[in-house]
Amino acid sequence: MLIFSLSLSPSPTSKSTIHSSPEFCQFSSTPSPIPYVYIGEEQLAPSVQALNLVRFEEKSGSCSRGIQIAMAATESARRRGQRKAKEAAVGAAARALFYPTLLYNVVRSKVQAEFRWWDEVDQFILLGAVPFRKDVPRLQKLGVHGVITLNEPFETLVPSSIYQSRGIDHLVIPTRDYMFAPSLVDINQAIDFIHRNTSCGRMTYIHCKAGRGRSTTIVLCYLVKYKNMTPTAAFEYVRSKRARVLLTRSQWKVVQEFSTKVVGAAPSKTQDVVLSTEDGSGSPGVIKENASLSSHKTTPSRPMMKMLSCLLPSPVRSGNSLPRDDLHT
Repeated sequence: MLIFSLSLSPSPTSKSTIHSSPEFCQFSSTPSPIPYVYIGEEQLAPSVQALNLVRFEEKSGSCSRGIQIAMAATESARRRGQRKAKEAAVGAAARALFYPTLLYNVVRSKVQAEFRWWDEVDQFILLGAVPFRKDVPRLQKLGVHGVITLNEPFETLVPSSIYQSRGIDHLVIPTRDYMFAPSLVDINQAIDFIHRNTSCGRMTYIHCKAGRGRSTTIVLCYLVKYKNMTPTAAFEYVRSKRARVLLTRSQWKVVQEFSTKVVGAAPSKTQDVVLSTEDGSGSPGVIKENASLSSHKTTPSRPMMKMLSCLLPSPVRSGNSLPRDDLHT
């Protein structure tokens, strides 16, 4: 029977240790020369609290199991901390880049006819970039009765009151840019919003900042659930309508998760399309696909250029598998 002794020191510079002993199981106030597994004091504290001071019992394997649980909780806490730090860093970058990249998109839409602010996915869905106040009357004339905003507050240029004054419902789902995706709860809320409008013959405009990732994630999930498409077929279809759509790895993952967990579709044995747009630096970068589809890569560049590459249209594959009447003209 393996039993463990836990040594904690009040000194801020000391290290918490877990010691193994074949004879007893107790908390020790002094270090032991017996070999130990080190868990940092700052890491151990939240884990012990989370587990309500994991109770060691003198039963076969109980201490070993308790240590495993404590270490798992510690690792979970560490990952949460890393995620929060990552979100904060990306959030700061998104704020700094918002207006420069928005200006870039505006200029490009003026000089390139194919760089449209929004595109019609089907009769009742518009997918595009963040609208300005002057765009609201235009959207109303197009028959838009609902708008889904995937932007954070600092990215939102039209308040809900302006939409509502024109009889347009407004659903706001704040989602951080670049490497993040809406939750399954948010996705379900959004696609039900679209479906209600569609059932009444009304159009919905779904947008993020550039109309590439966050908003595309919602549209793909709608097509998966209400048009019975696979994630890959939905992506191909949307890209035939709006060539520059591109998902981050987390966004593609949530589309697949939605397909299997929410819709109940059986996961494919081979992943038809793998959208890998995060490298070691966490920046958008590469699209990889299997042999059944042609593949392409963006030119490697420095981290900042990779992040800005999310503004560029992704190449359209030759030999599109969609029916010709589905292709955007």
